[in-house]
Amino acid sequence: MAIKKYKPVTPGRRGMTGSTFEEITKTSPEKSLLKPLKKKAGRNMYGRITVRHRGGGHRRHIRVVDFKRSKRDIPARVAAIEYDPNRSARLALLFYADGEKRYIIAPLGLRVNDSVISGRQVEIRPGNCLPISSIPVGTMIHNLEINPGRGGQMVRSAGAAAQLLAKEGDYAQVRLPSGEIRLIRQECYATIGQVGNLDHGNIKLGKAGRKRYLGFRPAVRGSAMSPRDHPHGGGEGRSGIGMPSPKSPWGKKTLGKKTRRNKRTDKYILHRRSKKR
Repeated sequence: MAIKKYKPVTPGRRGMTGSTFEEITKTSPEKSLLKPLKKKAGRNMYGRITVRHRGGGHRRHIRVVDFKRSKRDIPARVAAIEYDPNRSARLALLFYADGEKRYIIAPLGLRVNDSVISGRQVEIRPGNCLPISSIPVGTMIHNLEINPGRGGQMVRSAGAAAQLLAKEGDYAQVRLPSGEIRLIRQECYATIGQVGNLDHGNIKLGKAGRKRYLGFRPAVRGSAMSPRDHPHGGGEGRSGIGMPSPKSPWGKKTLGKKTRRNKRTDKYILHRRSKKR
C-alpha cells in the first residue's frame, strides 16, 4: 500500500492524505458473507450513552470474517483482496477446495491465486494457520487466540504482528505489538505473518468531515466547559485544569490511572507493555 497526497485546492485538502488502494483487486463484497450493521450511536440496551462521541457515519455492512480458521487441512485459493470499512486491515476472500467461501484478514505479502491452509502440520508461510506448538520460535504471527477454539482475538489491526519468543511446558511466551510479553497456551492457533496495510497509521484525515464519515462526533475540551459540566471548567479566560490531577467529566482520575481489573489473568502477563515515549 502507498500513501497519496492531494493537491491543496481547498483548506481541507491541504495536508490530507489517503490510500492508493493498489492492493485491492475487487471492489464489490461477496454478498453471501455480508450482514447488516445496526448502529447504536454509543448507546446500550437501555438507550443510555455509554460511549461518548459516537454516531452518524457512512452506512456499512458487516463482512463475516473467519477468525477461527476451523476448516482444517483443506486448501483454499485467494480469490481477491478486498477493502473492509469496519477495520483497518484488508480482507482476503478464500475459495476452498470444497466450494465454500470465507473471509480472512489479509497478511502482508498475500497475493491473488496464492494457496493457504489451516492445520497442525502445514507449511510456515504467510496466511497459513497453525497451533503455536507447531510454529518455530521467532516467527511473526497475528490473529492470535487467547482461549483454544475461540478464534483469534489479538493482533488483528493493520500492520500488527506478535513474535513467538519461547516455549515451555503447556505455554508459550509471545511478545505482543504493545511490548507486553504474555503466556499463551500452545494449543491456541495463530496465523503466520504480519497484518497488511502497513501505512494505515500514516494517513491524515485532513478535515473534520472525514472524521464524521467514520462515525465519530465532535469532542469538546473540558477546559472549555463550565464548572457544572466538567471538573476542568470555569475560570476567567483560558485557565489550567487545576490540581491535583486531570479528571474525567464525572470526577474520576484519568491520564495514567490504571483501569485493568482482571486479576484472574495477571499471572499470564510476564512483562507489562512498554510505555510510549
